Amino acid sequence: MRFTQLLPCLLSLSAPIWAKFEDTTPPIEIVGNKFFYSNNGSQFLMRGIAYQEDTSLISNTNLSYKDPLADVEACKRDVEHFKALNTNCLRVYAIDPDLDHDECMELLSEAGIYIIADLSQPKTSINRNDPSWDLDHYERYTEVIDKLSEYSNVLGFFAGNEVTNNKSNTDASPFVKAAVRDMKKYIEDSNGMRKIPVGYSSNDDEDTRIAIADYFACGSVEERADFFGINMYEWCGNSTYATSGYKDRTEEFEHLPVPIFFSEYGCNEKRPRLFTEVQTLYSPLMSDVWSGGIVYMYFEEDNKYGLVSIDGSSVSILDDYKYYSSEINNISPSYARASNEETATSTITCPDTDSTTWQASADLPPTPDKDFCECIAKSFECVVAEDVDEEDYGEIYADVCGRIDCSDISVNGTSGDYGDYSFCSHRDKLSFVLNLYYHDQNENSSACDFNGSASVNRDAESTSSCGVGSSRRSQGTRSATSTNSNSQSTTSGSRSNTNDANNSHIPNMSKFRLVSYVGFVTAIVGGISFVL
Repeated sequence: MRFTQLLPCLLSLSAPIWAKFEDTTPPIEIVGNKFFYSNNGSQFLMRGIAYQEDTSLISNTNLSYKDPLADVEACKRDVEHFKALNTNCLRVYAIDPDLDHDECMELLSEAGIYIIADLSQPKTSINRNDPSWDLDHYERYTEVIDKLSEYSNVLGFFAGNEVTNNKSNTDASPFVKAAVRDMKKYIEDSNGMRKIPVGYSSNDDEDTRIAIADYFACGSVEERADFFGINMYEWCGNSTYATSGYKDRTEEFEHLPVPIFFSEYGCNEKRPRLFTEVQTLYSPLMSDVWSGGIVYMYFEEDNKYGLVSIDGSSVSILDDYKYYSSEINNISPSYARASNEETATSTITCPDTDSTTWQASADLPPTPDKDFCECIAKSFECVVAEDVDEEDYGEIYADVCGRIDCSDISVNGTSGDYGDYSFCSHRDKLSFVLNLYYHDQNENSSACDFNGSASVNRDAESTSSCGVGSSRRSQGTRSATSTNSNSQSTTSGSRSNTNDANNSHIPNMSKFRLVSYVGFVTAIVGGISFVL
């Protein structure tokens, strides 16, 4: 090959990954436990505001959420207020990956403002009562990453918000950590995509606050969160560093090897909020451990946390705005330099699961595999009937899983046991157990009926090309070596984005487990809403 032909290839291979708007907002990178501007190595301390309207307060809409980064007129209306409030970061809780975000993201970039975005949306988020990490979640999260990764002023992504919120549901955390792991891997493996951090936003529950921070920061670099946020509402009114709890929290989290910050803050027990905590948060008392914070929130709503009141294109400044402006515009932080930070990647030990307040396994659910699910579904000889509504799946699950072992589709975040089919679609998982029962009954036609809810699939195919990863995955499916259908088988003020029960892992489901399945499917069909 001539050199002139080879040169473009070499340039392509060695060219840096550029994102939109890098001239005004250079990408933020992590060194040690802090954020830094990638172009000059100076520290980035979040001076953030939560920015997402509650759609229930918007007339003439059936939306479950409104994408704040797709509303250009609102962005134009609000960006001047963000600048007046010395803002360099906005948190958004749900975006629509099908909409255009260029204009808003450019407006924000010109103002020096970065975005930290939650990957979920109200109807596709990890449910703390019946947690799962499945294809629907994976597809939603990767769509958001694909959409926002092109902008240099995207600081990072939250894989979950307050999913575990007390000691009764710590078993949900492995599913969120699996989401962190898989989204980090997705970003790493995507050609031309810059490395964008993925983390978690927790509540400040006294029983779990230390364990959950350690859990998301522990283990391998591939699995752990890149950063950790806490929705912090301890400082109310005229408090102090010591009496508010800030001192205790700083000492408790100073060992974390990743950046930590207030993913929400601003107690409203007394209004107007004075925001006297701002000076302390950005002082040397805290800035070596904490990377700033995000005030909850911009819009005044029923929960009374707003800085402004909106009426169409009109913005009314509230007293909270005035007090916050006075404080945030008078901070004098001491900024670190990336060159002075420890660059070695360190990890910490995962919390003990024997505790009565923390029972989340360090073993994580598998990565959802769409190709496997679609391939294996073709092998089922007994499937759920086409005319069965998903809202009726719960009753069918209760029936069939009372007769056979359904552990192949079950999950248990406490023991770390996850069925090989647990990440597939609800239809495919139900068809899997129907098929399992059908074979258990020696392919008797009456065993594939369930009052008309199941039917025999005459077009079942071999599983030989499905990349079967374990012997269990070949059970209950049409065997690659079978020659007929008689193949044998064996058997806070926060916008929390989850609903409020562990899954059992037994040969025949208990009454409790059956009820859980019915409830799980009902929750999925009904959707999951932000808790305001």
